[in-house]
Amino acid sequence: MTTVENGGSSEARRKKLLFRAQRRGFKEVDLIFGTFAAQEIGTLDDAGLDQLEALLDAPDHDVFAWLKGERPLPAAFDTPVFAKLKALCSRKDPTWNA
Repeated sequence: MTTVENGGSSEARRKKLLFRAQRRGFKEVDLIFGTFAAQEIGTLDDAGLDQLEALLDAPDHDVFAWLKGERPLPAAFDTPVFAKLKALCSRKDPTWNA
């Protein structure tokens, strides 16, 4: 259930997700999610926000292994948002938000 359905705003939800993306506790994943969220969160629709939130709820080490291709990606996480995260990691000389 989204924040909007609970009486909040989609902007508040975006801010909460941005904060969570930047402070996960695993530095590499913080940089990947933080950079992605800073660049993309304003463009995500409700479905995209749901997909991002699901990834933020997944364990850091699992997400990192999926992004590196070390473990197979579960079907539940094979989403457009994950594809964008993976593309971010695949860029040549990516710039990370610190």
